[in-house]
Amino acid sequence: MPPIVSVKPILLPAPGRGADLPVKVTAPVTGEGLPIVVFSHGHGSSLEGYGPLTDHWAAHGFAVVQPTHLDSRTVGLAPDDPRIPGLWRTRVEDLRLILDSLDVLAAAVPGLGGRLDHARIAVAGHSFGGQTAGNLLGLRVVDPVTGERTDYADPRVTAGVLLATAGTGGADLTPYAAEHFPFMNPDFTRMHKPALVVMGDRDDLPLTVRGPEWTADPYHLSPGPKSLLTLFGAEHSLGGIAGYEAAETTDENPARVALLRRLTTAYLRNAVDLDRGPWEEPVGALGRLESHS
Repeated sequence: MPPIVSVKPILLPAPGRGADLPVKVTAPVTGEGLPIVVFSHGHGSSLEGYGPLTDHWAAHGFAVVQPTHLDSRTVGLAPDDPRIPGLWRTRVEDLRLILDSLDVLAAAVPGLGGRLDHARIAVAGHSFGGQTAGNLLGLRVVDPVTGERTDYADPRVTAGVLLATAGTGGADLTPYAAEHFPFMNPDFTRMHKPALVVMGDRDDLPLTVRGPEWTADPYHLSPGPKSLLTLFGAEHSLGGIAGYEAAETTDENPARVALLRRLTTAYLRNAVDLDRGPWEEPVGALGRLESHS
């Protein structure tokens, strides 16, 4: 891959959060007008994860920005921490703070200042991070504390990639999920921005009674241009995207990860008008692509 550089942690002041926001920025060492991908990790992970995807995106022309959210195991919030019920919202505010601080982040990376294109921004996320990223695309959550349905759609965001992301709540949740994750009640009806939804056909999570098809809800229930990629044989880590040799990978498959890297890169480059060709070519083995407008 072309050379890339990463700088971590860059600490963004975040009054009211209880701690500064740690951020990692990975970018190619050359190139101008770099589009941006802001990536939200899954529950418990951190900015240290997802190198198999984020390094690949950076090597193909993107500046990739990864925060560590408060639910990370590296933060270690106590079970009775008063911030826990609002973590879903704090995650979204983390991404918005990043969008507000792009010049600060670029200045913290040697040679990156002045090389970002603020008009070409995508968001991406895995699992809980998919719901977080989806909020900036128009997904809404009913706050379990206030009952408020907040719209966090951000006009600065062009498109998104949602990986193994939760579907609808209510009767679709297991009793455990309903009790412990009451914020897992997304409303997709206003998620108009373009997105690639990725699911594994063996991603049988203990959070839902519906099985793997639950993670296709962001595709089926949202308006606007969407694409669905189903990875056959894939479980929640989709072959190993959480990290190199990560323990949470239950379905290690380098070929599947290579396919996912290639297709997500092609989708993102298409979405920000860098290169339309590779995304428009037929999808190869292991992938089944659907789309709707």
